[in-house]
Amino acid sequence: MKTFQLVGTPRTELGKKAVKALRKQDLIPAILNGGAVFNLPYTGKLNEGEKIVEIANNQAVIVTDFSVPSNAVRKLVYTPEIFAVELTIGKKKVMAVVKDLQFHPVEDKILHMDFLEVNDKKPIVMEVPVSLEGHSEGVKAGGKLSLNMRKLKVKAIYTKIPEKLVINIDNLGLGKTIQVGDLHFDGLEIMNAKSTIVCAVKLTRAAKSATATKTE
Repeated sequence: MKTFQLVGTPRTELGKKAVKALRKQDLIPAILNGGAVFNLPYTGKLNEGEKIVEIANNQAVIVTDFSVPSNAVRKLVYTPEIFAVELTIGKKKVMAVVKDLQFHPVEDKILHMDFLEVNDKKPIVMEVPVSLEGHSEGVKAGGKLSLNMRKLKVKAIYTKIPEKLVINIDNLGLGKTIQVGDLHFDGLEIMNAKSTIVCAVKLTRAAKSATATKTE
């Protein structure tokens, strides 16, 4: 996975009014989750923009509120590629991934971004683009290749997640499919249902006619 460098500004003023003011400056409000879970009370020192959020049973995590310039995230968001984000917020520097995006319902503007802190010990779940390679037997016979799943959801340590999932289709014949259960990638757990069809070679009229001619 490629690395994207991003610098954010800690955010201490929260609420609708503060968010509205940020957006007027072409800044996107964002939040960083995923830090280590600890027991309360917390005795450490919080950095600017950080706050303690209790989750359950006297346990809590540190969440960081910050903002980023809209033009700084264009190449991160408006692309089919996936990235590990080297995120700097004030004095804090972590590795993260984009977990969620909120867009304006009419305009193509990002309203909010959620980032998830990652490390080389805890697996995460991400959607990874699918790339087909090879020359299908079914397509050679006149069939039409259909890619049903452009992304698959995988679980792994972030350093093990590839930029794309490459699937060879050389042996994919007419009327045949490749399902999630047919796939295996070292170090990755595919989270989609095993019966989900990833790609298929559909019979076309020309292929049906050719098949009928051969059987006569």
